[in-house]
Amino acid sequence: MCPEHADQVLEIYQAGIDTGDATFETDAPPWAAFDAARLPAHRHVALDTSGRVLGWVAASPVSERCAYAGVVDHSVYVSPDAQGRGVGRALLDALIASTEAAGIWTIQSGVFPENTASLALHARAGFRVVGVRERLGCRGGVWRDVVLVERRSAAL
Repeated sequence: MCPEHADQVLEIYQAGIDTGDATFETDAPPWAAFDAARLPAHRHVALDTSGRVLGWVAASPVSERCAYAGVVDHSVYVSPDAQGRGVGRALLDALIASTEAAGIWTIQSGVFPENTASLALHARAGFRVVGVRERLGCRGGVWRDVVLVERRSAAL
């Protein structure tokens, strides 16, 4: 993921936000904030043959404490017109490869239980459900649960 992908990445992010089932966020941040919050070595885009961004995945540290140096939180978003074509799985596979190469042992994320496609995608990529955080946050006046998923590296 490079700065030239910024507009398309943020457009895909906003499309996911607009579904109401992807995040508590209501607006995609400016590129500078998005860029600063994500680890450069662990963010990837999927491109079609014309160079259009089909989706993206990015990881952020969960803490600055050294005990959590091998744990990242991630997000994966696929353009609505590219869903169901293996883009999400390819992105998660790229993230798994880059994080394992860097010695990261846990990739985690929170997924709304209504986002069944994301939960199924994560299960296929080797993530497991570790719990449900009930009424974790409120979006649009509705308190939402979040399913915590994680993938522990077998290589580390």
